Amino acid sequence: MSGIPESIVLWSAKAAGATAGSAVSIAFMLPASRREAATRFAVGIVCGLVFGGMAGVKLAAYFNLLDRIGAFEMMLTGSAAASLCAWWGLGVLSRVAGQLSAGPAQHTERSEDHGR
Repeated sequence: MSGIPESIVLWSAKAAGATAGSAVSIAFMLPASRREAATRFAVGIVCGLVFGGMAGVKLAAYFNLLDRIGAFEMMLTGSAAASLCAWWGLGVLSRVAGQLSAGPAQHTERSEDHGR
């Protein structure tokens, strides 16, 4: 690997995967605000960095690829998958919490508006 320490290469793969997972997940559920986008992006990066290695090994084992791909590909894929799942999940939870905090009066009012 051209003199670059393997740990730096693997951390780079984790960072690239986590960033890619957070960026791609925007296509699945657009954020309602800039603050929500920043929060979800940051959570995606952190989850990709923390859980990327484990997710990559699990995915490679599940798809029977452990002997076919290298550590770099495992880290990249795992970090992207962990980031994508965390980012999307946080978006869903944020929207559900927003609807629950709106209270029954506003929820009923919205329902009546749709009937007109």
